[in-house]
Amino acid sequence: MRKTTRHASLAVAGLLALTSLTACANDAASSAASGSGVKGDGKGTKVKIMVGGLDKVIYMPAMLTQRLGYFDAEGLDVELLSEPAGVQAETALVSGQVQGAVGFYDHTLDLQVKGKSVESVVQFSHAPGEVEVVSRKAEGDVTSAKDFKGRKLGVTGLGSSTDFLTKYLAVKNGVRVDQFTPVAVGAGPTFIAALQQGSIDAGMTTDPTVATILAKKAGKVLVDMRTPEGSQQALGGPYPSSSLYMQTDWVNGHKETVQKLVDAFVKTLRWMSTHSASDIAAKMPADYSQGDKTLYADAIKSTLPMFTKDGVMPANGPETVERVLKAFNPAVKNAKVDLAATYTTEFAQKAAK
Repeated sequence: MRKTTRHASLAVAGLLALTSLTACANDAASSAASGSGVKGDGKGTKVKIMVGGLDKVIYMPAMLTQRLGYFDAEGLDVELLSEPAGVQAETALVSGQVQGAVGFYDHTLDLQVKGKSVESVVQFSHAPGEVEVVSRKAEGDVTSAKDFKGRKLGVTGLGSSTDFLTKYLAVKNGVRVDQFTPVAVGAGPTFIAALQQGSIDAGMTTDPTVATILAKKAGKVLVDMRTPEGSQQALGGPYPSSSLYMQTDWVNGHKETVQKLVDAFVKTLRWMSTHSASDIAAKMPADYSQGDKTLYADAIKSTLPMFTKDGVMPANGPETVERVLKAFNPAVKNAKVDLAATYTTEFAQKAAK
């Protein structure tokens, strides 16, 4: 332990085959499956990072850091790859396909109880950035998580963080995990189509999908966790979500490279905290706005409160995540989790100096 602070469905399968992301930028990865990615200038230390959806606002620091040139400035040649769900980014990391994953911190706990040593090295957020939306057809019957029983609920992927949080909201409100059906519907067009076609009654997603749903009047917000206040109300505390996490052995063997990565990300978080949503939107790939720059800026504005300014793990955040996972996950509930091994503030604290 470091001395620095380290506290302790089938109906939509065809759609998922067509596309699992919202519109990707022309200069972004069209999909990780094709092996394509957003590359740096080809100079410096090579690092591959898999992102659980490059165009999702919750993971915006990854692409924004590339666009601001901060990776290159640190002497890094970072290639950003994209998968539609965080659980797939996790798989790419533990299989050695990439050196880092941008996804939810909760995967580090889930992996630890499976015998994998993975840690968050920079924390982008202190709230999930997730929203539970209900379809217009079901909104009269599903007015809270207490009504999840017997429903089909959309998640990005089975075993994803949206899956985790959906199960927690259900259990917290008296609904067992075997009393509803989670349906993997990805994000963006596939999620929206599933909602409109009745393949799901409600589901958990992020911006810009949320903003598009509201603009299309395809659904309404049931639970909003895009702010620390929303996280507190729904989950009982801060919920560190999007982060860069890496295998601990790799971190220990490449500290200089990890520090450069964290330095770049912390610069981005600081930049985000001093610029408007419109400024940020203007820096992102043009296709991310899907032809509606105002809507895209609004989506960013709604999600900005979730981000940290320094990349440091929020106090009591890991404890909240552990409590949430223990509520429904038998493997975590029956295991002793070493929270101190799931993250480090060593690099973010140095970046702040």
